[in-house]
Amino acid sequence: MAAETILEVRDVTVRFGSNVVLDHLSLDLRRREILGFVGPSGSGKSVLLRTVLGLNPKAGGAIRLFGVDLDTATPRQRTDLDMRIGVLFQHGALFSSLTVIENIQVPMREYLDLPQPLMDKLARLKLDLVGLPQSAGPKMPSELSGGMIKRAALARALALDPELVFLDEPTSGLDPIGAADFDKLIQNLRDTLGLTVYMVTHDLDSLFMACDRIAVLGEKRVVLQGGLDVMLASEIPWVKQYFRGDRARHIVEAHG
Repeated sequence: MAAETILEVRDVTVRFGSNVVLDHLSLDLRRREILGFVGPSGSGKSVLLRTVLGLNPKAGGAIRLFGVDLDTATPRQRTDLDMRIGVLFQHGALFSSLTVIENIQVPMREYLDLPQPLMDKLARLKLDLVGLPQSAGPKMPSELSGGMIKRAALARALALDPELVFLDEPTSGLDPIGAADFDKLIQNLRDTLGLTVYMVTHDLDSLFMACDRIAVLGEKRVVLQGGLDVMLASEIPWVKQYFRGDRARHIVEAHG
């Protein structure tokens, strides 16, 4: 039985003025999979992510999330959908004036009506979930390492126990060990919580280690999608250079 499709993007076009960034792009995301979304710099990966989240307007096409058409969703439906997703923005995007615990509690304050002691307890549980020590809770973002910032931002993304998380370049800026640890964390969260993950990334190791399926953006639409075998067999020039180039060779060999 095929996995349920929880995100459907159909013929979506996005333009800024006369500049068409995405042109009749289509993409599916299935429940409990980790989808890696890749493409050349400036090709529109983050634009699509922001469009799915409702932060960019689209000129055409349809987006359905959990079966709900975002164009016709009522305010109540949009709120319900917002509570079923979490987002880790590039560089973490933590609020610099809030502590880690307070950052994690931002979605709780926005969508729920909970007493402070309960929010404190839930936030501490999220710290444990992403592998941060409790001592990180009262710290300010400026006191954290790059890896800790990513984990704190992930804890905030998981604050409402979402079914789907969007990750925008989650391992950028991390050293190889920190990036590998983050990839393992994402896999563990998928396996233990049943998460579905949409991950924009340039990280070849993440694509090889963590992703079940990969979608490639090029020429303003998805030009290829499938597993690593599909990527490695492709003769599309950018895909071939990316997955079979010198930089990728040692990763391919390491993963058999």
